[in-house]
Amino acid sequence: MDLALLRTFVTVHRAGSFTRAAALLGLSQPAVTSQIRTLERQLGRPLFLRQARGVTPTTIGDELAHKAAPHLDALVEIAESGLEEDSALRTLHLAGPPEFTAERALPALTELTGEDGQPFALRASFGTAEETLEGLAAGHHDLAISTVRPRGALLSATALCDEEHVLVAAPHWAERIGPGALRRSGPSVLEDVPVIEVHESLPLVARYWASVFDSRPVAPGTVVVPDLRAVLACATAGAGLAVLPRYLCTGALARGDVVALHEPPVPPLRTYFLVVRTGTLAMPHVARAHEWLERAAADWS
Repeated sequence: MDLALLRTFVTVHRAGSFTRAAALLGLSQPAVTSQIRTLERQLGRPLFLRQARGVTPTTIGDELAHKAAPHLDALVEIAESGLEEDSALRTLHLAGPPEFTAERALPALTELTGEDGQPFALRASFGTAEETLEGLAAGHHDLAISTVRPRGALLSATALCDEEHVLVAAPHWAERIGPGALRRSGPSVLEDVPVIEVHESLPLVARYWASVFDSRPVAPGTVVVPDLRAVLACATAGAGLAVLPRYLCTGALARGDVVALHEPPVPPLRTYFLVVRTGTLAMPHVARAHEWLERAAADWS
């Protein structure tokens, strides 16, 4: 079987689209379509179901991808190792949410970039869970950090750590609400407090309200900024309440810049996952980064 056909097939399977696969491979879409049809004729079975937007693998397509992808990745690793034999550095491409990646993952991994023995170069990009997992599947990244566990066999996920979410605001809001008022009266006492969030849909606040109060937030977002560090800065400035991961606001809580408005017996948690393409942990630089982050996460709780 032609390895070029398998490479095209795996790229289409990961990208979920002939068009995206063509862009990744540097081929025209008709060329990709022709190669997939050739492979399907050789196997005598359809590998993809064509849809209005992209393609969906058949059962045979999923089985072939699961068997072939790790071996193709290993061949790429061998080829790249040969090309880079004169270079001391391999490059790790990491993707994840901006705040967690910047505050947690990158400080841990930068220790490896200069270590004696086998240091590697590091390239990071930020994005949503959907963006990072799609980029990982398409081969743009080596390692992804995600709050979503991926489905299917092509991506392999390992639970990294849990983050606790805290309801915070500047001290004057706590004074205005009054001590114990939230515990006695519930979230209704917060209806007049402005809300700071990362998106109009209030993902963190809505999750907190559902988990802790078994209700939905009433107030819409007053300040919406797409970065939790900016949310913390706005909360510190007194713009309103926010739900933040504890690791991000620990310092502000200790300094008294913000205060926790509520301490539920069981705080809401969100799990982060380390995700790789199945088989790529055979690559030394990916395996070392994966192991290093797992060890670092033991001290993050």
